[in-house]
Amino acid sequence: MKFIEASKIFTLNKSTYINLRWIAYTGQLLAILIVQFLLQFKFNYLSCILIIFISILSNFYLKFKITENQLNNLTATFYLAFDITQLGLLLYLTGGITNPFIILIIIPSIFSAQYLKISSSIFLVTLTSLILVILTFFYYKLPSPKELHFYAPDYYLYSIPVAIFIGLIFLVYFGVKFGIESRIRKEAYDKIQEIMAKENELLSLGGQAAAAAHSLGTPLSTILLTVKELQKEFGNNNKINKDLELILNQSNRCSEILKKLSLNPVFEDEFIDLDVNLSNYVHEIVRSYQKISNKKFIINTEQFKNQIKFYKSSEIIYGLRNFIGNANKFSKEKVEIFLKSNKKESEIIITDDGPGFPKDLIEKHKLGEPYIRRVEDYQFSKRGLGLGTFIGKTLLEKNSATVIFQNSIIKKKGAEIIIKWNNKDLSSI
Repeated sequence: MKFIEASKIFTLNKSTYINLRWIAYTGQLLAILIVQFLLQFKFNYLSCILIIFISILSNFYLKFKITENQLNNLTATFYLAFDITQLGLLLYLTGGITNPFIILIIIPSIFSAQYLKISSSIFLVTLTSLILVILTFFYYKLPSPKELHFYAPDYYLYSIPVAIFIGLIFLVYFGVKFGIESRIRKEAYDKIQEIMAKENELLSLGGQAAAAAHSLGTPLSTILLTVKELQKEFGNNNKINKDLELILNQSNRCSEILKKLSLNPVFEDEFIDLDVNLSNYVHEIVRSYQKISNKKFIINTEQFKNQIKFYKSSEIIYGLRNFIGNANKFSKEKVEIFLKSNKKESEIIITDDGPGFPKDLIEKHKLGEPYIRRVEDYQFSKRGLGLGTFIGKTLLEKNSATVIFQNSIIKKKGAEIIIKWNNKDLSSI
């Protein structure tokens, strides 16, 4: 089953939106009643109440007639446009651009910038801007006491919509940017959860395979012994002997499959069950790559003095495996891993002799961000989008590590990743 990418989902939560509309309509109604009956400022309040009443009906329709929990982009855009128009009509009847509540008209556009498509935001910003222009030149007078004649000079009057428009563009732009980044990060975090779920599932399956190999060993041995006895008895019968040979071959094949599936009881089970130190992690991961890679792996533990043991974490395993795997992928001949520790800190330094990290990504501090692309390097798409690096960095930071990316200073070539822990944090994992 293929799920829709989070970065391509543009919806609005219906219940949250309905509640926000109730708050807005309650505030509008209270403002109108207070101005009319408490302050006794005369204006066409009945028309305003009628507009709010129609809006309340639209909210009931949204609540009871639209069954989706998430409003799709088109429906959400329509309702936000309705809200902008509704507020524009209320402002038209109560002072237009001179009404201090004019700033509220930009809220729906900002709301859309975070959750809806860019095209929807452009449409709503255009609609808001058009209403601002209309309210600058056409409106009923602002409700006020009879003895007060409110007058705003033209230069001040025209500066209000300009200021609001600038604020609108500014806030919508940042809303769109943060919305895109938020959706991309959500997608990346979802991939982390998916990967970790698979890791735990594989670990569980490994244990189950070991149990299956142990449990099925005796029945398979019995089958093999029985077949051999039958071969002795019916060995002269070619037809029966062929069937027995087939059973024997398939039984041996089952034994081999179970051996491959099962974990090594001498090392693997102990590694799963016991507390381990960073050296155990690195050696186990490197051992797995040595089986499939022709690169040379060098592990230096001369300065690894304080070997703190802590509970084995699949997140740390996956994070380290990501970085060691990348070093193996991009190195030319060898990968060097240095383990260092003292009374205060422990660290792992992973270096390779490959091309190193792109300079522009290091300078812009983009490494560790998901879905990054280099404009300068058309081949970067072949390298990936930085999702693996993001996952590795996130999982290690979740386990109290600090991750630093740089190109090797000593060798002046190749990538270098420094992963640091405070010993206090490490021992508490």
